[in-house]
Amino acid sequence: MNNTLEHSLSRVRAVGNLGQQIWLDNLSRHLLASGQLAGLIAQDGVQGLTSNPAIFYQAIQNDPAYQAALPLLRTAHATPEARFEGLVIPDVQRACDLFAPTYEKSHGRAGFVSFEVAPRLAHDAEGTVADAKRLWALIGRPNAMIKIPATPAGIAALEEVIYAGINVNMTLIFSASQIQAVRAAHRRGLARRLQDKLSVQRIVSVASVFISRIDVAVDALLPPGDALRGKAAIAAARIAYADWKNDSGFGVFAAFGATPQWLLWASTATKTAAERDVRYVEGLIGPDTINTVPDATLAAFRDHGEAETSLSTEVQAERAVLAQLAHQGIDLETIGKQLLDAGLLQFEQAFSKLLALTE
Repeated sequence: MNNTLEHSLSRVRAVGNLGQQIWLDNLSRHLLASGQLAGLIAQDGVQGLTSNPAIFYQAIQNDPAYQAALPLLRTAHATPEARFEGLVIPDVQRACDLFAPTYEKSHGRAGFVSFEVAPRLAHDAEGTVADAKRLWALIGRPNAMIKIPATPAGIAALEEVIYAGINVNMTLIFSASQIQAVRAAHRRGLARRLQDKLSVQRIVSVASVFISRIDVAVDALLPPGDALRGKAAIAAARIAYADWKNDSGFGVFAAFGATPQWLLWASTATKTAAERDVRYVEGLIGPDTINTVPDATLAAFRDHGEAETSLSTEVQAERAVLAQLAHQGIDLETIGKQLLDAGLLQFEQAFSKLLALTE
């Protein structure tokens, strides 16, 4: 390996050395068949993967391998949803297998692959629990992670799914109140397992906090040139991390070998060309966290990202940013609810278009 390539690859690996996992926010058959994902694991030290309906829609629409498989699936499965799962579940399983050595080496703390419950279940707690159990059994891999949106129904489902011993990625988190509710539901599920004398080891959950969309929404409410533009999301995330680090309530579960619910930074691609393209990676590096990045952001960080710890428990400046926003009438909780609704709609629309491809 030449020195230039070795140096560039070390930028991504250096983040892992600081205690943060870098995951890839993408999954396709081409990514697997080409050896690209295996290369990212071996060379860059990528430690996990996330997917969503929008990602699969792009993959199925553009990958000839999926198009070639569809005629047989239309014969084998009666419904579009079953065809979709028949198309992509083998890829989820294959990705899990690629990450299996990471999972074992980390003693079940890394190497996960996320797959989402159907978006139509976002407001159906019972349906979400049933679908999570079904998908968990269907994938059949200990390092699979079932993705559930952090709606009130999804949060209620989280307790039941954790109690069932299933790994969960709680997604579409935009506010502090969501983080707190997700954390509480996770602990209720673990507490019930302990009460019933069940193991709490190797049951992993992450709370996926969406970053860039918060700045887009807040900046739209600020005048051009305002000093607060582009600061809301990282400030809120750093406060969430400090609150998580300072929370001593997980100790009783840790004593039984439980894994804390980590914060995962999602939506970390920048939205405008004027911004530094790795700012949501560089600005949110810290131990016991995850950042899931799309291919372009990963490539950009490999090329010119700087790996330095940027998360701490000293967040006075970040609290001042949120106070100034509040003074201007900008309420992040209200914005969070709006972004949750918009995110749910986006995934529902992507899922509908995705299913139409299998008709």
